[in-house]
Amino acid sequence: MVGQGVLRECLLDPDVDTVLLIGRRAIHVANPKVRNIVLQEIGNLEPVADQLSGYDACFFCLGVSSVGMPEAQYKRITYDLTIGAATTLARLNPGMTFIYVSGLGTDSTERGRVAWARVKGATENALLRMPFRAAYMFRPGAIQPMHGEKPKAAMTRFALALLGPIIPLVMKLAPGHVTTTERMGQAMLIAARSGAPKKILDNADINRLATSALAAAG
Repeated sequence: MVGQGVLRECLLDPDVDTVLLIGRRAIHVANPKVRNIVLQEIGNLEPVADQLSGYDACFFCLGVSSVGMPEAQYKRITYDLTIGAATTLARLNPGMTFIYVSGLGTDSTERGRVAWARVKGATENALLRMPFRAAYMFRPGAIQPMHGEKPKAAMTRFALALLGPIIPLVMKLAPGHVTTTERMGQAMLIAARSGAPKKILDNADINRLATSALAAAG
């Protein structure tokens, strides 16, 4: 869902020349900016390394729910896959900004009682140590889809169907607790272009960054 929103903002931004989508299936978008690489093992980008140089930013939006999943399996999908891909990108593009979609409640100490939070924290910490020009960890909580974006996870779809009608009210009363797919994409683009005030950003930080992008655009 986040990836769909980010893609939309990239395609709308005149400063973005090329968008390379890497995934297990091609995403067909009628836009000359877009290229696809289909790769089953996304944690190993070496087979397509010759196609990955010259990029300014990576918006890493992959992720799965940890519900019902053993910690070791969740770590393989979350930590191993992300760090495997990032290692290749850092070697090929040391001037790149890497933005990782993490989650509210992530445990930076890596020592908490919640398994998914520890794994996400370890992933964030490893990314922040990598030799990118900059790396930012986005920790959204509630996210409202704005332009037809749809989550893949059935649980998320159910939650949005249940809570969707009150999300606009929550955004008005407690804007720091909710962001949107549109704001996520706008904030990622401005962080890639101009940087962000901190390395780890929650909903309120993401919203402020997106608002600054809109203000700069007039």
